[in-house]
Amino acid sequence: MRAIPSFEIGELRRQLKYFSNNKYLYLLLLPCVIYYIIFNYMPMYGLIIAFKDFRFSKGILGSPWCGLENFKYLFGLKDFYRVFGNSLTLSLLRLVFFFPVPIILALMLNEIPFLRYKRLLQTVIYLPYFISWVVIGGILVNLLSPSWGIINSLIKALGGEPVFFLGSDKYFRVIALISYIWKQAGWDTIIYLAAITSINPELYEAATIDGASRTQRIWHITLAGIKPTIIILLLLSIGNIMNNGFEQIYILQNSSNLQVSEVFETYTYKLGMVNGRLSFATTVGLFSSVVGFILLMIANWIAKLMGEEGIF
Repeated sequence: MRAIPSFEIGELRRQLKYFSNNKYLYLLLLPCVIYYIIFNYMPMYGLIIAFKDFRFSKGILGSPWCGLENFKYLFGLKDFYRVFGNSLTLSLLRLVFFFPVPIILALMLNEIPFLRYKRLLQTVIYLPYFISWVVIGGILVNLLSPSWGIINSLIKALGGEPVFFLGSDKYFRVIALISYIWKQAGWDTIIYLAAITSINPELYEAATIDGASRTQRIWHITLAGIKPTIIILLLLSIGNIMNNGFEQIYILQNSSNLQVSEVFETYTYKLGMVNGRLSFATTVGLFSSVVGFILLMIANWIAKLMGEEGIF
């Protein structure tokens, strides 16, 4: 029997002591861990449905294996490439246009000297996050309806023709992007504001004494201080690039804009829940998850090459 080296015993004691000193923090973390185990890790067992001809009567284990037949059928569909292109396009638009917005908002809020005004603005900005997509969908219908919408009423008042914004392929992605930014940006701003508070105030004082302008302080201190947070969130956004969110797309989707609005979430829902093809729907979901994982690994590798901290 191998004797345990003294340095391993010392390391074990150090870890146990650290855990004991921070046991209440771990207890606060426990509900989050349980949530992810139940809703994210345990359902992974169902991924084998993608390799089976699933039947409710036989269950997951009793259903016959079909190998890669579901994947061959998926890659042979014309709709698949359209849905893949829609999902990728919308995700890239969000990454390019949405990702910088919370950073800019956090920098602007941080420069406000009046604390009460700053808190008021912060509350107003992240309040839309708590509004349901169903409610936002109703608001958009009332704003953009060709019959009674406010926007089209203004267009008609100026002598123009009403536009069916939600029924046009040309406007769907713009509407989806703007509504997503309005709802989500304020909440994501909180993460960057929290990162900014960890920056040592003495750095700003020293820069001011050295004659640095406000722009220079923002660029060389604030942005540099939250750079690790920006990189981590960027990597997570890239890994989540195939996830466009079901609620928003499904609410804004209709038969007129289906050509550009059909993404993997809605496609999987229609195949699995509406048409009852659970094996094929699981195949679509697994494919999108694998693509996201590969993109995450590549982005993390590039970040490491550039000398930045990755997520692992």
